[in-house]
Order: sequence, then structure tokens, then C-alpha cells
Amino acid sequence: MKLSHEHHELQRSVKRWIDDHINPHVDEWEAAGRFPAHQVFKQMGDMGWLGLCKPEENGGAGLDYSFGAVLAEALGHIDCGGVPMAIGVQTDMATPALAEHGSAALRAEFLTPAIRGELVACLGVSEVGGGSDVASIKTTARKDGDDYVINGGKMWTTNGTQADFCCLLANTSEGAPHRNKSLIIVPMNSPGVTASKPLKKMGMHSSDTAQLYFDNVRVPQRHRIGEEGMGFIYQMEQFQIERLWGAMNNVGMAQRAIDTTIAYTRERQVFGRSILDNQSVHFRLAEFQAELECLRAVCWQAIEHITDGVDATYLATVAKLKAGRLMRTIADGCLQFWGGMGYVDESPISRIYRDGRLTSIGGGADEVMLQILCKSMGILPR
Repeated sequence: MKLSHEHHELQRSVKRWIDDHINPHVDEWEAAGRFPAHQVFKQMGDMGWLGLCKPEENGGAGLDYSFGAVLAEALGHIDCGGVPMAIGVQTDMATPALAEHGSAALRAEFLTPAIRGELVACLGVSEVGGGSDVASIKTTARKDGDDYVINGGKMWTTNGTQADFCCLLANTSEGAPHRNKSLIIVPMNSPGVTASKPLKKMGMHSSDTAQLYFDNVRVPQRHRIGEEGMGFIYQMEQFQIERLWGAMNNVGMAQRAIDTTIAYTRERQVFGRSILDNQSVHFRLAEFQAELECLRAVCWQAIEHITDGVDATYLATVAKLKAGRLMRTIADGCLQFWGGMGYVDESPISRIYRDGRLTSIGGGADEVMLQILCKSMGILPR
């Protein structure tokens, strides 16, 4: 896809904003284990970046997905993975189904202020006993009059301690696991909703990842997104956007790993010359760059499918699988060239190494991606 002047201007504007308003605070947010989501999202909302691909009637720009992809890659310029991931939840993980299938009233109540950055969203799908196996979730939403009464819990919830609403997947009936689920918008201040303190993780330290509990939480049935029983299907659609967002963001993060490693190895002297002058180093970095360009090409092919209205499941799955694996290869290989400095927390490559590892787990583990690809190839055992 040939990017327009508007695409490049968006990329430059986002990177300038990151340099001026985000990166100076990243170390502080990483140490605190959270970042001020409402403050950051409000800035992005004021600039129109949280609704690039969302309906104009809800304050979005109504642009095609290529602009959202440019934003995802540009956010890789942030000196950590936690803040971009939280933004991605707001734009591409917790709100696509609401924008596509939600009623006008529901969109006005939750999507419009989310696009303005006034409400923070989170996604409630994974559970303690059901992560990648979405069909096995146990959380229930039982009808009682005009309401749903929700019981259960969710795990690995990004933005969990700061969110104003949750896009929750719950079982709304008995029957086939792919036809008994619905997506429901649950205000986080509803009685019976509690969030654990942020979980301590290997990486993504600035992301407030929490476990959520729902104890007889009552929400109106009008908070359901689209048709009852279609939640699994809607979430699978939402996953494709999430996975492609993750792949594009990893392209940006991996590029940052290569660029910072080139800068470090050019300046670092060993045995009378820079580390970068060693053929084994500059050849390996060139190989990383070549592999990254291949990943970028797959991502843009998938993005073109989306903008053309073609099912992108296959290519989004390929992109997500390869992004997670390439991120690990590049981060590990670059860290080696930093020597001992690569092993200390304060070095940028160490943070990239820790943060990038999540891609092969979150949004569907590598093994799930391979299962999807095997199914598309007709080689998945019945």
C-alpha cells in the first residue's frame, strides 16, 4: 500500500508528541507500575487519534484502517511497551465491536466519550481457567427483568484499575459455547465490580494489568453489543484487529530495538574499534532489518485486505505469529550486542526484551495462531 502525505504527517505528529509528552515520563511510569491513562488519553482524544477509524457520528474521523495501522506502528516509538498496549486496548481491542455492532444509544454513551479520551476502556475476555480458549469462559450474565446479573471474573485485564467501562464477554444462555455468549458493556463503578491491585509482571511494567471480579453485578440489557449469542463471533472479529494492531506495534518496537542498538554499538569501543565495525554485528543487524521488512509487508497486505473489505483472518494470524517470534529474535540478538549493559534494567534494549515477549502470548498464543493456520490449510485433526 502506498502511504499518502496524510499518513506520513500522522506518523510525524505522533512521534513528535511522544518525544515531547510521553518519553520524558516513561521511566517514572515504569517505576510506579502505571501511567496516567486519563491524562494521556485526553491528549490523544483532543488530537483525534483515538477515533481515526471510528464513525464520524461518534466523533471519529471515519478513516480507513490504514491510518489506525500507521498509529499502531508509530506508538512503537514510545520507550516502553505498556503505554502503547493500553492505547491499543482503547482503540483496537475493547471498542471495535462497540463501534461496529453497538446500538446508537450505546455508542453515544460509551464510544463517543472514549474517542474523546474522557473514558478509559478495558477488555474482559480471558479468565483464570480460560485464556486462549475463549469458548471455555465461565462468567455468566443471567437475565433478570430488564437487566443482566453478572457473576464471574476476568484475568490479565489491561487498564483494569483505571478503566471506566469493560467490554465483557459472558455466557448469556446455555447451549453451544460458540452461540451462548454476548458482549456487554459494564461500567466499572457498578456495585459488585472489584479490581485487584496491578499484577507484577516480567515486563509491561507501566501497564496496570488487573484481575476483575463480578459479584451479582447488575447492568441493563441495553448495554449488550448487538445480538444476544453473537458475542463469540464479535470477539473473533475484534481479535483480528487486535492481532494486527499487535503485529504493527511490534514492527515499530523492533525497529526501535535495531535503531538503538546501531547507535549504541557505533559508539561503544572494544579492542580499539566500535562494536558495529565487526562484520558479525553489522551483518546480523542487516539480517534483522531484512526480516522486519518482510513482516511489515505481510502486515500491510493484511491491512489492504481490511481496507478492501476482504477477510483478513489468515494474514492477520500470520502477521501476529511472525511478529511475536521475530520480536523475540531481534530483542535477544540486539541485547547480546549490548553486553553487560543489555542485562541491566536501565538499558532500553532490556526493556524491549521484557516487553516484547508478551506478543507470543497475549491476544492468542503462538499455538493458537498455528491452530488457526492449520485449520485454514485443511490439516487440523478433527
